[in-house]
Amino acid sequence: MATAATPLPNLPNYATLPTKRVPAGRPREWYENHHRRLKAMRLAIALLNSGVYRPEQAPNRKIRTTAARIGVHPPSNTTCRMVRSLIRYEHR
Repeated sequence: MATAATPLPNLPNYATLPTKRVPAGRPREWYENHHRRLKAMRLAIALLNSGVYRPEQAPNRKIRTTAARIGVHPPSNTTCRMVRSLIRYEHR
């Protein structure tokens, strides 16, 4: 018997730090990677706050749903992989 997935709880609104300008004169690829990493960190933090503590608990669909809830554009497959790498689980 299939059970319905529990919805994500209402995520709290945290005050974000003021943004800083990125340094000028770098190649475009550097800026793209920088912003991708920032987005992945925001999503990983939101997922951790919602109770996702292991990479296998975060399929692309859940990451994209979380992105919509926190007001971030839908992430690419590459960004979703990056989010899962930030939520790695190490049993010690």
